[in-house]
Formats: sequence, C-alpha cells, structure tokens
Amino acid sequence: MLELVIEARRKSLGDLEVGRILPFMKRRMVGPFIFLDHIGPLTLPRDVPRSADVRPHPHIGLSTVTYLFAGGIMHRDSLGVEQPIRPGEVNWMTAGQGITHSERFDPMRAKGGDLHGLQAWVALPDAAEEDAPDFAHHGAEELPVLEERGLKGRLIAGEAYGLGNEVRTHSPLFYLHLDLAKGAKATLPSGTPERAAYIVSGSVALDGRTYGAGQMLVFSPTAEPVLTAQEPTVLMMLGGEPVGERHIWWNFVSSRRERIEQAKADWAAGAFPLPPTDRAEFIPLPEEPKPRPEPMS
Repeated sequence: MLELVIEARRKSLGDLEVGRILPFMKRRMVGPFIFLDHIGPLTLPRDVPRSADVRPHPHIGLSTVTYLFAGGIMHRDSLGVEQPIRPGEVNWMTAGQGITHSERFDPMRAKGGDLHGLQAWVALPDAAEEDAPDFAHHGAEELPVLEERGLKGRLIAGEAYGLGNEVRTHSPLFYLHLDLAKGAKATLPSGTPERAAYIVSGSVALDGRTYGAGQMLVFSPTAEPVLTAQEPTVLMMLGGEPVGERHIWWNFVSSRRERIEQAKADWAAGAFPLPPTDRAEFIPLPEEPKPRPEPMS
C-alpha cells in the first residue's frame, strides 16, 4: 500500500537550489534516513565561483553520503581527509560526537559542467550517536551491481535483493541506485518496516497511476509494489529499521534536545576543529528564529 507521496520542495542553498525531500512535515524519516536533498541536474559555468561552495560546517549524530550521477565535489574534513566525490562512488562520513567538513567544487572549478546527485543523512542509533567521527571511501568497482531485463542497479549501502557490500552502516538499512529502461519493472526490497522510492528522473506507473521526477513514494511495511518505468527512469530506493525519534536543527541530529544545544554552544565557541587545509572560512551558527508575539486578548 502506498502511504504517502512527498514532493521535493525547492530550497535555496546560497548560489545553488536543491529539491528538499526529507524531512517532511507528515513524514520526518524513512527508516534511519532523516534528510534527503536532490542536487540539480544543473550546469555550472566556467570558473565556478567560490560562493557556490559549501564552507566548513559541523555535524553530530549522523552519517552523510553524497552520491553523484554527474560532476565532482572535493570533500575536506576535520580528520584531515581530502577526497574527491565522483559519480557512482560512496563517501560515507560518520559525524558521531562531532566533525566539520567542507564541500567545494574544486574538480569543476575551471571548466564547469553538469552537476547532479543526492545528499542523504542517516541518523545514528542511540548507541552510536557519540562514536568517534570516521570517513570511508568506496570506489564504484566495490559496489555490487544488479542486472535483469532492462534494469541495472547499484547497491550503495546496506543489504537488498540478497546483496551486501563493505560500506559500514550502524543500523539495518538499504540504499540503491536503479536505472530502468522503458517497460522495465522494479520491486521494492522486503524485510524492513520503512521503505520508499524516490524518482530522480523519468516516471513510473503504480496501480494505474503515474508518478514522476521529484516525487518520493513511501510504502507500508507489508506493501509489495511493482513500479513500471514509463520511459527511461532513475530511481533511488531507501529504507530500514527506525532508530527512534530524532531532533534536527541546522546540521545537528540527536535523540536529545540538550545535546543539540551543546553542539550549538560548541560551534559558537569554536570548539569544533576545522579541516586542516580549509580553515580560512566557515559557516556561522544560524540566528535563532524570533519568537512570535503573543496574540492580544
């Protein structure tokens, strides 16, 4: 059974605009996935301005993964890692007790070009929220591929369709990239209580209705949907076991409000280390929204 359709909402991130899918008012998480942004597709000009970069900023209580279909981003973090993010690869950063990183368009700076991808945040379970930060890179050749009758898929993380890989996760989940030819069919992995399919491009038919790019279909635990591509289509499938209620503020995720307050204070006080080779600038703590005036009686 289809429980909910979430439309990507346009969100400005400085010089870039993305499609914000999660969190959503009626569905804040799908399994441990608490954040999902659709980046592009867009074409960056030559001499990409540094104002388009994402300057150093902090995270706690989550793992991030930026998965690209096109383009390139340079990741630098406070562990000293410098890693280009390229299409089809997995760069899994675990913030745990705290990490700072930047995402800059160094690989595309001079020539510009096409940029397209997704950024997901995965909330850590209670026992791992204060783990030491970590970063792991996995090339496309390390990720298992699924091919059958007009469908080609890549397992980004977790377990699905009997496949697994070496990407370390902290709770049961799956994250998949599927390319479907027109007429090809895709089923959703079973065995996890929360599951969804996001349509990156193209369209699919389900139970007599058609759904298109920018829509996330969220399914009930017992649903056995079959999605049929109405044209060449790219899907991202994701889901897993819930990790419990999470609070989210700016780049911080935690099971405890007071932990987020501590992270705010730490960032304001300069207690988070910055990337060793990217210390000249950073994103300041956002201003708190002003309280609304009480209505007059």
